[in-house]
Amino acid sequence: MLFKSINLRSLVVPFIMLGMMWSFFILQNIGFFEGCSGAIIPLLPQGLKGVLLAPLLHGNLDHIIGNSLPMAVLLFLLFEFYPKIAFRIFLIGWIASGLLVWMLPPIDLVTGKWNYNCIIGASGLVYMLAFFIFFSGIFRWNMKLLTISLLVALYYGSLIWGIFPEEFFTQLEEPSKISWQSHLAGSITGIILAVLFRKIGEEKKRKFIWEFPNYYNERDDKMWQEYIANHPEDFEELPQLKQENIWEYLDEIRKREK
Repeated sequence: MLFKSINLRSLVVPFIMLGMMWSFFILQNIGFFEGCSGAIIPLLPQGLKGVLLAPLLHGNLDHIIGNSLPMAVLLFLLFEFYPKIAFRIFLIGWIASGLLVWMLPPIDLVTGKWNYNCIIGASGLVYMLAFFIFFSGIFRWNMKLLTISLLVALYYGSLIWGIFPEEFFTQLEEPSKISWQSHLAGSITGIILAVLFRKIGEEKKRKFIWEFPNYYNERDDKMWQEYIANHPEDFEELPQLKQENIWEYLDEIRKREK
């Protein structure tokens, strides 16, 4: 019964995405995509191809494992609860967040130095999905989607700290390899998409037939008449509107005049 109620795409798409991520990781380890090949390099033309490829590339085993579980969970939530717009959100978010990372100037906020770096990993997409799902539930003000937003906030609320450089919180011996730029770009993209798509694919409120003003059902009426005929004792003392006593009003008027 559970699997019958789940949208098939919400299971297939995460598996496809994970399959692509791990396939590219294997290609990296056998000699493909060496160095900055396939990475986003901010403001450099050769870094533009990373907009498409960077989310599929990872630096090491811990890096890809850390991105795999949240990617699968958030993609499942996106395609399960936003099926009408899920593909658009995912594709637009992929391209838009990557372009935004590429356009952010590679400045080290701690030292102020211009620091070109190669950015890879799916964490930007993870942030985009998390922020979209969270804020979309709030903007739509739908109880079911709000519940999903709260779940995302509960399990992935700590992601908020990732949009800031790691050096802000700890003293590091060497520059952090965590790309806060991709986290920031993903979160901004997710919020913007939640605003732009807040009324698209919205579920129509169900209205029961008996809620219509001129509703009449002959079967219901017949059952009601049979009940009245079989249970007359239930209608011997019907509630009646209290009759107004005009003399009470006269007494009040006399008191006011005094």
